[in-house]
Amino acid sequence: MANEFPNIAKFVSRLGVLGIIAIVALSLGAGCMTTTVGAGEQGVKFSSFSGTDLDKTYGEGLQLHAPWANIEKYEVRVQETTEPIVAISSNGLSIKMDISVRYRPITSDLPQLHTKYGRDYFRRMVQPALRSVAREVIGRFTPEELYSTKRSELQVQIEDGVRAAVEGEYIEVAAVLIRRVELPAQIQAAIENKLKEEQEAERYEYTIIKERLEAQRKEIEATGQATYQRIITKSLTPQFLRFKGIAATLELANSTNAKVVIVGSGKDGLPLILGGQ
Repeated sequence: MANEFPNIAKFVSRLGVLGIIAIVALSLGAGCMTTTVGAGEQGVKFSSFSGTDLDKTYGEGLQLHAPWANIEKYEVRVQETTEPIVAISSNGLSIKMDISVRYRPITSDLPQLHTKYGRDYFRRMVQPALRSVAREVIGRFTPEELYSTKRSELQVQIEDGVRAAVEGEYIEVAAVLIRRVELPAQIQAAIENKLKEEQEAERYEYTIIKERLEAQRKEIEATGQATYQRIITKSLTPQFLRFKGIAATLELANSTNAKVVIVGSGKDGLPLILGGQ
């Protein structure tokens, strides 16, 4: 029994040494065996022996991996890039635009995106698609339409075209926005003058309509007054006026004011009232 304790002590001692060696080894290898995936990122593992791991993506936080592998990190939040575009309109004029596209990789397809395009997928796929579609769509419109009336329609067509172009390429296009439209100076001045003239014409037409309605109102009012006068005139017969005069005389005769009433001395035989204030 006495001989067994030294053996146990040696075993424990050796185990401690091995543990220390393992910790040191892990510490020395930590730089090439861990990768921190940041907020809003996803990782794809690539091994020097087996290539890209197509079955798994790596989320945020500290990720462990073999020294012969590395984790490529991708921003998976929506990103926005503005692209200057020069294109030819339907009537052959040069148009300059700033068009921004909002995009992100499809997280579930990140290993496939990494294999086909890599981290530079915007330059290799999204940017060429945006340029091509924008030039094609701009060529369907005149400068006047691009500057004013059909700008929204232009934006929708470009967005639909870019989405169709990247479909199946592991990329999602969230939106395409037209930030600026620059026309040749003389064309822009002509369009602005035309728009000003159209606004003046609309204002003048509104004034004419307003005056016409006012004239109709006055005509209706005058017609009503004339009708009223005709009705009143027809009702003012001598008998009716005499009746009203007698009624008024009786009302005045009953008042407390001092007066003299001469019966039958007024016009049309109505009583004549003298006195009072």
